[in-house]
Amino acid sequence: MKSKDGIIRLSPSTLNLFLECQKCFWLEQVQGVHRPRGVFPSLPGGMDTLIKKYFDGYRLQNKLPPEIDGKVDGVLMADLDLLNKWRSWRTGLIYNDPATGSVLSGALDDLLTNPAKGLFMPFDYKTRGYDLKEDSSSYYQNQLNCYGLMLQANGWPPASFGYLCYYIPKEVKEHGQVRFEITVKKLDIDPSTAKKVF
Repeated sequence: MKSKDGIIRLSPSTLNLFLECQKCFWLEQVQGVHRPRGVFPSLPGGMDTLIKKYFDGYRLQNKLPPEIDGKVDGVLMADLDLLNKWRSWRTGLIYNDPATGSVLSGALDDLLTNPAKGLFMPFDYKTRGYDLKEDSSSYYQNQLNCYGLMLQANGWPPASFGYLCYYIPKEVKEHGQVRFEITVKKLDIDPSTAKKVF
């Protein structure tokens, strides 16, 4: 939808809507009619904030959290100020399409880097209430492709892959302690595919 300044601004989740249902996308973007949905649960947002703080604690020590150590190719991006900027949808990464004047914007959860290769890998946290299925990660493919495109457009060369880190609750113990199963999935990313969708 065009913003007040006349620029069309889209996000990875808006593009997911286009991929799922083009009529729904048109209704939302042109007519302002949004797809019905229930109340957005606050627990995943709260978990997202806590996971970021947890990872940032390790970032300040130049370490990987033990849950992902040995499961990823890279280290946490050290520049927390820049990462915090990119974590906000208002100041996050953008891609400007010169042909249409449209803008793709998104907010990263985290970013890994391989300093030896000078490459960057989007790293996104996901909380869910049930085990992963074989195709669980496919829903997020466009999101990671878009992050790759935005990184590339801003002079941060993306690797050919990114990561999803799933937190799945497995057990509740006394005193409010919850044990999570943590699964890291590596996905190939393709910025050119995101550009075609955009």
